Amino acid sequence: MKRFLPILGLLLCFAGCVKQSAEQGGIPAGNKYATGFQITPTDTGIIVEVFQPYQRVCIKEPMRRLGTMSTVQVGFLYAIDALDCLVAVCNPELIYTPVKGDEIDLGDSMKPSAERALQAGLDALLAVNYGQYDNLEAARLEKLGIFTIYINEWQECSPLARAEWIRVLGALTGKLHEADSIFHQVEQKYIALTASVSERSVSEAVSIMSGNNFRGTWYVPSGKNYLAYLFKDAGAVYPFYDSERETSIPLTIEETLRYFGDADVWVGAGSNSLEELAQVDEKHTWFKAYKDGRVYNWRKQMKAGGANNFWERGVVHPEEMLEDVIHILNNAPDSVLHFANRLY
Repeated sequence: MKRFLPILGLLLCFAGCVKQSAEQGGIPAGNKYATGFQITPTDTGIIVEVFQPYQRVCIKEPMRRLGTMSTVQVGFLYAIDALDCLVAVCNPELIYTPVKGDEIDLGDSMKPSAERALQAGLDALLAVNYGQYDNLEAARLEKLGIFTIYINEWQECSPLARAEWIRVLGALTGKLHEADSIFHQVEQKYIALTASVSERSVSEAVSIMSGNNFRGTWYVPSGKNYLAYLFKDAGAVYPFYDSERETSIPLTIEETLRYFGDADVWVGAGSNSLEELAQVDEKHTWFKAYKDGRVYNWRKQMKAGGANNFWERGVVHPEEMLEDVIHILNNAPDSVLHFANRLY
């Protein structure tokens, strides 16, 4: 299963936002951007509601023993200084954030070990809802006495909406104030960067492409994907901003060439060098961005085993991701980039 995780990450990277429950309507009270949860303080604690699938959790005292199925959740806990609550993890080799190292290994995130989760004495296992399979897996774990809470930041459309899920982790661990403070700082920096683009702009319109050819199909972000939001906020030209599709857009190589053959930059390539990119598929060399050497991946902070800080700090700090795209459009030096890495 591990060999498929980079592919899964790529496809989820381009997944669009998912519709929330009909009862929810717009953005819940207390949130600025996120639509997938609501936090309601009460006299006896904090009520956390997650909308897809629907869960309602009443937190009367902070949770002190958490397990995680996603490295994104580790990034959130690290940001609010709550790693002391982390006692069990899936796929520890894929965690970039420096954790204690004595966490119980729950095995693969697609099928965590119920026996080890029970051994860890968890208050809750932070799960991810990628589809019907995950719903069934969570149901199996709960039948065995393991309480799960879905952290579905990946379903949100915009970078700031994804980052706002830090509030859920703050509510669970008694650090909602800290989470709100961090998110406020992130939001202000992100908004300032967006404003700076409209003020100074790039010297000329710069077009952008994303993705790779995967088994004959090129998957690109729809207009409801957080990457498309990043591109737009950075001032890039991108043909699918108006797409209402809720999942990534599959293109043939002919369609990809029509839309992106002359794109100035290519962001999110799945290789570590131009030579490797050509070896994966010769068609990658047909694009202007490849010929001009303006191709980037998201692997600047990536360890040999596959752990990538793009999926941890990047989700918590979208302002740094936005800054990367702005620098790329302006052809800035590689040294100023946070998560993006230029291919040579």
